[in-house]
Amino acid sequence: MSDRPISNRIVLAYSGGLDTSVCIGWLAEETGREVVAVAVDVGQGGEDMDVIRQRALDCGAVEAVVVDAKDEFAEDFCRAALRANALYMDRYPLVSALSRPLIARHLADAARAHGATTVSHGCTGKGNDQVRIEGTVATLAPELKVIAPVRSWRMGRDEEIAYARKHGIPVKGGTETAPYSIDDNLWGRSSEGKWIEDLSHAPDDDVFQLVTRPEEAPDEAEIVSVTFEQGVPVALDGERMELVPLIEEAARLGIKHGVGIVDHIEDRIVGLKVRDIYEVPAAAILLTAHRELERLCGTIHQNQFKPELDRKWAYLVYAGLWWEPLRTDIEAYVRHVNERVTGTIGLKLFKGSARVVTRESENAVYDAQLATFAESGGLFAQDASPGFIELWSLQSRMAHRLRNG
Repeated sequence: MSDRPISNRIVLAYSGGLDTSVCIGWLAEETGREVVAVAVDVGQGGEDMDVIRQRALDCGAVEAVVVDAKDEFAEDFCRAALRANALYMDRYPLVSALSRPLIARHLADAARAHGATTVSHGCTGKGNDQVRIEGTVATLAPELKVIAPVRSWRMGRDEEIAYARKHGIPVKGGTETAPYSIDDNLWGRSSEGKWIEDLSHAPDDDVFQLVTRPEEAPDEAEIVSVTFEQGVPVALDGERMELVPLIEEAARLGIKHGVGIVDHIEDRIVGLKVRDIYEVPAAAILLTAHRELERLCGTIHQNQFKPELDRKWAYLVYAGLWWEPLRTDIEAYVRHVNERVTGTIGLKLFKGSARVVTRESENAVYDAQLATFAESGGLFAQDASPGFIELWSLQSRMAHRLRNG
């Protein structure tokens, strides 16, 4: 342990990957200050968090702190995203975007606990994560300074690997070939780099390390039922679970059947248009089920209006504005709508698809007797339709005559 005062420390958001492993050595070398690594467990899986903690120490951190935030991530972030049917550009379920404000909050908390005046992260200058993390720190702990080594040194992945080799910095998977840039959490995985940046290049099989490729998925379909209470999933196939294990089980089923692969061209808030490969098995199943149940329980007017708010909610979170008051304003309406979203949706999982096949809710705005085409369905006064049609089309008919003589 160094004799330097604690206030001389830098607290680094540490993932265990190439960027942040190199950051530890670079920060110590360039600033002469001690580095405390903070690894926040948001359900990324793969490696034991103790292994990540030890790697931080092996890279030169004077302390390495692991925070178990899986329940917090599920309850406060994934649940809100589900109720808001959150898909940025109608495709991306906000995998990384959801986790960043939580990670940044723990980063700020750790800085205060260690008496540090500076925090650091491994984000580049081309991505959204720098905005999400620094925006959170500036909001919750404006007294803290931020250092972004990867952005400052402008190293690419090849340069980072060369730096790691030169300084003997241990990197997950070794330093012989440039890995994909991967981000994992409970909600899914994103992959960038290598051939992904070439839009003419179809996905290579080696990128799919989470979801089974659909052509290799089982030849037999599987039906899964998802039960919701007030917009929150509480059971799979009738078995009640807490939210974290439920998301994990939904992911297992999606992984098995090749569900949740998204090859996506994305408009970043920093001005770039990029390609990302996402593997989001749990999100694909649960969002599909929730959206269907919500439509079943909502009126035509709710079902036309709420998606506009959902898209705005997703944009705010994607854009790093988790602490923007408009997000919580929108959530007030979202929670109110979801008070009626209770029931069960059945989905058929088969070779990459998750298709709704059954619906059940005591709050369904649906009546089989009204909907039937049988003449015996007498609860609907069909002889009222001609007058309705005449009034409904009145202005359109008048406008047509005026425009066409």
